[in-house]
Amino acid sequence: QLQLVESGGGLVQPGGSLRLSCVASGFTLESYGIGWFRQAPGKEREGVACIRNSDGSTNYADSVKGRFTVSSDNAKNTVYLQMSSLKPEDTAVYYCAALSPNLYCSSPPSWFRYWGQGTQVTVSS
Repeated sequence: QLQLVESGGGLVQPGGSLRLSCVASGFTLESYGIGWFRQAPGKEREGVACIRNSDGSTNYADSVKGRFTVSSDNAKNTVYLQMSSLKPEDTAVYYCAALSPNLYCSSPPSWFRYWGQGTQVTVSS
């Protein structure tokens, strides 16, 4: 069974940090891309970051540039999203999804596959 599982969410104070993990099973991430998305209540899903493992290229939403970092550990078949300087507006359910090797991070969300179940991130004092 091909799937992605996110973990690492939680409650953090403004200015704090969290690291989310996205672990793949049933396939290897080495040649795939992985996108991180988030959805807050009442808002549309938003692309946050993406890494294309085939060439190491990364993309970030303007709202998280300089604060979030996406990285990949092929040995662990895991992609991470390191989030720092968190703000209340970062509160959302965060999802990861896979992108076929021949596609680029600029692809629309509907082209991503194997969506995980999501992990809740809450930034509040």
